[in-house]
Amino acid sequence: MNISLKVFSIFPLLVSASIFAGSFTLTSKDITAGELMNKTQVFNGFGCTGSNLSPQLKWSNAPKDTKSFAITAYDPDAPTGSGWWHWQVVNIPVTVTELATDAGNTKTNKAPEGSMQIKSDFGSRGFGGACPPEGHGVHRYQFTVHALSVEKLELPEDASGALAGYMINANAIETSTIEALYKRDKQ
Repeated sequence: MNISLKVFSIFPLLVSASIFAGSFTLTSKDITAGELMNKTQVFNGFGCTGSNLSPQLKWSNAPKDTKSFAITAYDPDAPTGSGWWHWQVVNIPVTVTELATDAGNTKTNKAPEGSMQIKSDFGSRGFGGACPPEGHGVHRYQFTVHALSVEKLELPEDASGALAGYMINANAIETSTIEALYKRDKQ
């Protein structure tokens, strides 16, 4: 009887470990969850002086029904009433599981073939780095990979960030997020 109790007490641990072993995961060499980003991912403009490079992102263990991916970078702390879209890439082929540093630069063509970069809230396509108002405190930057149930989101060329966000969320099977931080002190 003592042996059966031990088996039953270990069984839930084995089951939970196997569930987490296959979790949809997002990692990065350039940003770390809960830590301040460096100037590499900071916007160059609006009073900010950074390199404006999108971070390297890599994901694994996508759900089996995934047909494409989308990447978003969003600041929920922006004083706009609706947050701030820093980056949205849709229609990333299911065969792609990594974006290189600076894939958000529309001039370097590092984004996956067939993908589409939506205009950020800075008003241009591609990545727009962190640039919170001076003295506004720490902002959260949520870099999220979305596993989608469709091969392609049918969006117009001039789609807004809100429309792209709606379509991404409507077709998401699962997501994984790295929430990095950034703040600008008053000069």
